[in-house]
Amino acid sequence: MPTIGVSIIAHNEEAQLAGAIESALFADEVVVVDCASTDRTAEIARSFERVRLYARPNDPNLNVNKSFGFEQLTTDWIFYLDPDERIPASLAAEIRRTIAGTADNAFRLPRRNHFFGRWLAHGGQYPDTQLRLFRRGKARFPNKHVHESLEVEGGIGRLSEPFDHFPYPTLDDYIRKMNFYTSFQAKFWLSEGRKPGLVDSARFLFLRPASRFLRRYLLKGGWRDGWQGYLAALGDAFQTTASYGKFLERAAREA
Repeated sequence: MPTIGVSIIAHNEEAQLAGAIESALFADEVVVVDCASTDRTAEIARSFERVRLYARPNDPNLNVNKSFGFEQLTTDWIFYLDPDERIPASLAAEIRRTIAGTADNAFRLPRRNHFFGRWLAHGGQYPDTQLRLFRRGKARFPNKHVHESLEVEGGIGRLSEPFDHFPYPTLDDYIRKMNFYTSFQAKFWLSEGRKPGLVDSARFLFLRPASRFLRRYLLKGGWRDGWQGYLAALGDAFQTTASYGKFLERAAREA
């Protein structure tokens, strides 16, 4: 029977980590990589007997940390899970059934996003298909950008059962994470050698944010998810503006 391992990276995730680990205990191995946490993250991980805990610096490119976690597993298959995500029992059973007899090397599956206490079923937030399950040694991150996808050798199949994502329990969490991701994007543009310009300013400060909001909130029905759907669509649009604004700020400092 093929074995399955779950890898979780965590930085100051004392509020979320226990739930993620508990949902992963169906697996043969569970690895937690503590990335320079200053809260109770490591203590919580150690409280689970079946968890192997590792420590490493917190690379701003989170995929570098995830790649380290993959290397610590010895199982035939790997599922990587974030601390704010949960694997329901129905998905765990589907994973076991699927890896028992497949020629594919990786699988995509749907993810349910919960914003401010509500599952967002519209606005492009579902099914939010993710590539998370793969055969060990057959998929890897390029480790160039925080939002990149796994590169897979061989066939990619699909699972039907979703997993759950609780990234923003509160609006404060949303703003804190937005600040991290927009700063990363600004630094990435600088590292690419991008230069400020009128065309990019119009695109990233006005055109793209407006089109993203209209598409998510109106065309894709984000309005059907109440005030949570409105804030999700607005925040998605504003991230582009904030990223480019930070890029302009940093470029001016370095000029």
